Amino acid sequence: MWNFKTPGIPDELFERTENVPITKEEVRTIQISKARLKPSQIVYDIGCGSGSISIEAALQIESSGKVLAIDYDENAIDLTTKNMKKFGVSNITTILGNAKEKILEFENADAIFIGGTGGDTRKIVELSETKLKPGGRIVIGIILIETLYSVLQILDNLQFESIDITQVTISKSRKTTTGTMMLARNPVTIISATRV
Repeated sequence: MWNFKTPGIPDELFERTENVPITKEEVRTIQISKARLKPSQIVYDIGCGSGSISIEAALQIESSGKVLAIDYDENAIDLTTKNMKKFGVSNITTILGNAKEKILEFENADAIFIGGTGGDTRKIVELSETKLKPGGRIVIGIILIETLYSVLQILDNLQFESIDITQVTISKSRKTTTGTMMLARNPVTIISATRV
């Protein structure tokens, strides 16, 4: 389905539903690069939504690695499972539940992606620090300014270094009857850091 090592699977190749979010391909590409993934790693995708990060991460860590994809929405877990089958990826385990409760049961991770959290981002970042191996990477996709502020505060108090903040604003082309126009998408702030 995706015969390339580079991330950036086009959004239209994923199974989608209206009520389950997807991390858009350009933002996803940056998030994957910020995680600095390698074969055989253990990766969490917290708030997996459609599973686009899970699929991209699974391809990067190869069959020797493992992705734990968690979401509290049953529709998201179903969609992630459909995308796993579509892309022929078998190194993802989907988990239905609240990340704040489930994360403590997981084996320690080399990289953690945090997306949709239902407003619990701060607590999930705190818990992630305890589950991330030394030298491991955390990558957080943020839309709300309030979430950005609280995450920066908590990262300052935890054992993270090399904190990087990148804001991404993407415009995509769309054909009209008279030519091509650019349509802007919502800005996304990506925070990445390394656990000491």
